[in-house]
Amino acid sequence: MTDAGASAPVRTVETAAERSHARALAEVERAFRALPTDRPVRLAKRTSNLFRARSAGPTAGLDVSAFHGLLALDPGDGERPPTARVGGMTTYEELVDLLLPHGFVPLVVPQLRTITIGGAVTGLGIEAASFRNGLPHESVLEMRILTGTGEVVTPRPDNEHARLFRTFPNSYGSLGYALDLVIELERAEPYVALRHVRFASLEHLVEAVDTVMGEHVWEQERVDFVDGVVFSATEAYLTLGRWTDDLGGLPGPSDYTGQDVFYRSLQHRRTDVLTAHDYLWRWDTDWFWCSRAFGAQHPLVRRLWPKRLLRSDVYWRIVAFEQRHGVMAGLERRRGLPPRERVIQDVEIPLHRTAEFVEWFLREVPIEPVWLCPVQLRPRDDAYDADDADDAAAAADETTDATDGTTEAPWPLYPMRPGERYVNVGFWSTVAVEPGAREGDVNRRIEARVTELGGHKSLYSDAYYDEQTFAALYGGAAYEPVKQRHDPRGRFPSLYEKAVRAR
Repeated sequence: MTDAGASAPVRTVETAAERSHARALAEVERAFRALPTDRPVRLAKRTSNLFRARSAGPTAGLDVSAFHGLLALDPGDGERPPTARVGGMTTYEELVDLLLPHGFVPLVVPQLRTITIGGAVTGLGIEAASFRNGLPHESVLEMRILTGTGEVVTPRPDNEHARLFRTFPNSYGSLGYALDLVIELERAEPYVALRHVRFASLEHLVEAVDTVMGEHVWEQERVDFVDGVVFSATEAYLTLGRWTDDLGGLPGPSDYTGQDVFYRSLQHRRTDVLTAHDYLWRWDTDWFWCSRAFGAQHPLVRRLWPKRLLRSDVYWRIVAFEQRHGVMAGLERRRGLPPRERVIQDVEIPLHRTAEFVEWFLREVPIEPVWLCPVQLRPRDDAYDADDADDAAAAADETTDATDGTTEAPWPLYPMRPGERYVNVGFWSTVAVEPGAREGDVNRRIEARVTELGGHKSLYSDAYYDEQTFAALYGGAAYEPVKQRHDPRGRFPSLYEKAVRAR
């Protein structure tokens, strides 16, 4: 591989897997053609990390479960980065287990084990490495995508499918499904050493984030990872991590997969060390802090709760059961309690407006704690100019930021600006619907405030935008031509239908 626009030469890890993958590529086109044409096509899968309701109605399920696993690994040579070809349905849990023994991890590993790499690219993923490595789709060099025409195409940033390559991130399956991807990797160490730094004001925390994002250093020590937790306006923490092969004098790494809860450790430990594996899944064990809603943080319940079931997909199944049957909602109604609105969101706020947003949120929305994760797009290189491809000029046209008409956003469906520093703010809970209010009013206020501050909202949960506003915020001008080219018959629901109309 000579540049980021070409697929990497690979060292075969398992030839049987590659043969099976080739058969699956041929089969998926046949399976797509066999689906009824009068129903929207969706993935036939049992798990999801989305929090949007889905309206009832007939759908055609497409099974792409064969597209998983590590297909090939190239360790790089010093000039070329290490890369892997991975099935799109591979969960990050599976991928980490396959890569860590070789000493590698993806550049960004989203927080929850069952997120798939295809899902993180067509949606958005983020983690504590995002201040230096950006978002998961920025490490993708090539994809094979099943489009709405039933054709499997191979988008790269410099070929005839460059438009699809750029608009696929944040399209949530409305343009097609990633069957496999070539991604960049980074080298991992056995442990991650942590420092938990407390701040009594959000303004001081933001100043520290600015320093870390610019210098990748804090108090003369390298920073490879940074995220934070806000417990109140006067109690917030940044967790600064670095790869290491040294336990730093400790008898062993900490374990937060048993009685201890990771987010509570921020309040009473200044330093810590976790294995690389446990660090990557530190938030999954308790679904950040959401496991407390199921009693899983109560000491007695936790002793009885099987350790292997302390994980996000178990909690998700409990939530899904409640959504289907409304057991707890029914009990609350009988007790005379008001209905509750789900407020589960991740939003990107420009760094210089982050303290303003969080202070507003803490005043207006009774949810705590709040997660913070700094993020900025990776610097662009010449490979993204795509001057040597027939589609290059058209692809460049699609980098227009739909919010202000400039050509600053290389990924138009989530138009973050290169060179701008952001903080992802995550909050996941419910609030009581006040007398006279509508369900969704709190989310609408949050959407309006995020837009007012120049931010963006991820689309994995409920959204309330009107169609015109949505198109302006999420790259509608870039999206429509690609949708028409690769799904002219509308086999997949559109992005607006998925994100807002819950189709």
